[in-house]
Amino acid sequence: MNANRIMDRGWYWVDEQARRTTLALARRLSRRNFLSRLGLLLTGAAALPLLPVARAFAQETSLREVGDPQTCEYWRYCALSGMLCSCCGGSHRTCPPGAEPSPITWVGTCRNPLDDREYLISYNDCCGKAVCGRCGCHNTEGDKPVYFNSNSSTVLWCFGVEHTSYHCTVALVLGESSQ
Repeated sequence: MNANRIMDRGWYWVDEQARRTTLALARRLSRRNFLSRLGLLLTGAAALPLLPVARAFAQETSLREVGDPQTCEYWRYCALSGMLCSCCGGSHRTCPPGAEPSPITWVGTCRNPLDDREYLISYNDCCGKAVCGRCGCHNTEGDKPVYFNSNSSTVLWCFGVEHTSYHCTVALVLGESSQ
C-alpha cells in the first residue's frame, strides 16, 4: 500500500469525526445560542484575571494600625521586596501619580501588632515610571509560597500594563488570614 494512501485514510477518519461532531452540535444549538455562549465564555475569561485586583483595590475595612508606612518595619511590609510607594509620592495603599498598579501580584501573611491577628497582604508593583530608589526593603518573613520561585517577592511583577518599568510597591490588606 502506498504511504500517501495510508495518510489519506488517517486524515479521512479525522475529517469524518470533525464533520459528525459539527453536525451534532448544529442540530442541538442555533447560531445565536452558540454565539451567545461563546461571548459569555470569552467575557468571563477576560474578566477572570481582574477579580483579585478589583478586590485588592477595593476600599479596605477600617483596620486599626500602628507604625510608620515609610519604614521597612511597618507591619504590612513583612513580605515586601522593593521600593516603598509611601516614600515615592504615593502611600502604602496607592500608587503615585503617573504609575499604574500591575494586575499580577504576590501575597504574604503579616501579623498586625494592634490586634495580634494574621492578615493576607497583596503586594502590587506600581509600574510605568523609573525606579524610585528610595526606601528599599527586602523582607521575606511572610512571603508565600517560598517553595515556588515564580511567586517570590524578588520577581518584578510589571506585566499586563502598558509600561513595564518598575517604580515602587504597595501593600493592600485582602482580609484576615484563615491560618
